[in-house]
Amino acid sequence: MTLLSRKADYALLILSYLHQHKTGGTARAIAEQFDLSRPFVANILKELCNRGFVSSHRGVKGGYALARDAASISLAELLEAVEDGFRLTVCSHGDDEPQGDPCAHASACTVKGPMAEVHARLMGVLRGVTLAELFDPKAKPSALLALPVLSTTAGCCAPASY
Repeated sequence: MTLLSRKADYALLILSYLHQHKTGGTARAIAEQFDLSRPFVANILKELCNRGFVSSHRGVKGGYALARDAASISLAELLEAVEDGFRLTVCSHGDDEPQGDPCAHASACTVKGPMAEVHARLMGVLRGVTLAELFDPKAKPSALLALPVLSTTAGCCAPASY
């Protein structure tokens, strides 16, 4: 199981490419760089344009470029935009957001509250990581460095020392 969809994964690759190529790039060049389907790359670029992450330029020297500096885009912002609301579980939503399809077990669920807390903490970490930190990990210390490391020698039930 992965938390990121293929679309989100490819969106990160596309934005990374555009970050590295300051003059921009074409859907064809990006697709060839990562051996991806050009139509899928084009669809993701179109969505990234619509969401304000990428700008497009028509013509002979046309293509795509970052519309915003990667340092101003958090990983959470991108995932929420590309995934139409990034969720850890069906019931992981804010109070101001519609629930969508409610879980059939919501009334008896004993982990709904704790999972909502895990989701909130995860989103806090993702809001603290910028795309620039992902694309240039040596440029600036990441919020990821502040996360506690779980011991690989501890058993699954052993308490973690933070």
